[in-house]
This record gives sequence, C-alpha cells and structure tokens, in this order.
Amino acid sequence: MARIMVVDDDPDIRELIRVYLAGEGLGVIEAGNGEEALKLIESTQVDLVVLDVMMPHMDGWDLCRELRSHYSDLPLLMVTAKSETTHKVKGFRLGTDDYVVKPFDPVELIMRVKALLKRYKIASSQLISIGDMTIDHVSFEVRVQEQCFILPLKEFKLLFKLASYPRLIFTRTQLIEQIWGMDYEGDERTVDVHIKRLRERFEPLTDQFRITTIHGLGYRLEVSGSRS
Repeated sequence: MARIMVVDDDPDIRELIRVYLAGEGLGVIEAGNGEEALKLIESTQVDLVVLDVMMPHMDGWDLCRELRSHYSDLPLLMVTAKSETTHKVKGFRLGTDDYVVKPFDPVELIMRVKALLKRYKIASSQLISIGDMTIDHVSFEVRVQEQCFILPLKEFKLLFKLASYPRLIFTRTQLIEQIWGMDYEGDERTVDVHIKRLRERFEPLTDQFRITTIHGLGYRLEVSGSRS
C-alpha cells in the first residue's frame, strides 16, 4: 500500500484529503507544516507528498526545495490558493511534479496522485517501453522496431531520464546536475545540443513520443496520445 504524506496547516483540508486517499486504499501521514514534515519523513517511509504552499514555520516553497535536494525520486504534488503562472513556474523550478489550485476537486487530486505514483513506478524500472521503442538500462541499448542503437553515454542517460518520467518537466539545471554531475563546469546549453541529437536520431523513426521544449522551464518527453 502506497503511503502519502499530506502537509497542510489547515486540519480540515488534511482531513478532506485523508478521507479521499483512504477511500482509494492509500495510507496517509499528516503534518501541519514543513518542519514537522521533514522530521516525520526521516523516520517514515513515504511514497508521495501532497504539500500546501502557505504554512507557518516552513512554507511549501522551502519544503519543496528541501525535499527535492534530499529525495530526488520522491513525487511532490503542490496544493495552493495561488493560480498565477509565475507561482506554477516557481513550483516546477523548485522540483514539484504537479500542481493543484484551491479550491480543488478531491477526485481530480486523487487522479493526479495516482498518475504520479504510476509515473514514478515506471521510473524505477530498468527497461522502459514506449510504443515501438524500448530503452534497456542493463545493456544500454535503444531499440526501435527492428533497429538497435548504442548511444553515447550522456545521450542515453538523457533519454532514459526523460522517458522514466513521461510528461515531467526537467529544467536544464536539473538535467545537468543529474546527468553531468554537480561539478560540471560547462555551459547548460550542452543539454540543448544533446536534445537536438536525440530528436534527429529518433523523430524520423517513430511517432510514439516526442521531446518537447517547455519555454522558460526546460524539456519533457511526451508519449503519443498523452495530454498535459
């Protein structure tokens, strides 16, 4: 059973989310602010965090930053009363995976939670299949129909990272840190060069996916037929 941490200073909101999550067979842990959440997560297995933005002691922005710096593979769903694009961009840049605006439909929130859990489950696999393409992290091979490709290592890691989290936006900084390493001293535009090479290799061969530029943010891989 997946365990969800709900972080919100409003007990009524926490109870509402808890009831709907429990109704779907999901375990729930509650925290009233960011500091409490960080203490709990050190001793408790958590599969996803639903976090509010406006909280005392430590707000959702700081909590998101802290969680992402220590738990890179933990799904984060931000809930806030602010719907401005600038706040959404800030949340994605800090590492949140999805965004719901209050007042929210609990059914929609549950659907987003389930989608994130499924996305991260895919990410833990060593073999990813997208339509007629498979990406094998054991052999470092990419197969499209009957063709097999051995990519340069950084290209492979970039493709595997994007395909592991379909529809998740990665900033250039995140991709540099996760693929090239924290000590990389080159230009972030190297990401653009590698994305261009991947597009040139695979776009003529398959229409099952595309790597999309999200202006002002970065890149994401979209599977054919999926929606934003």
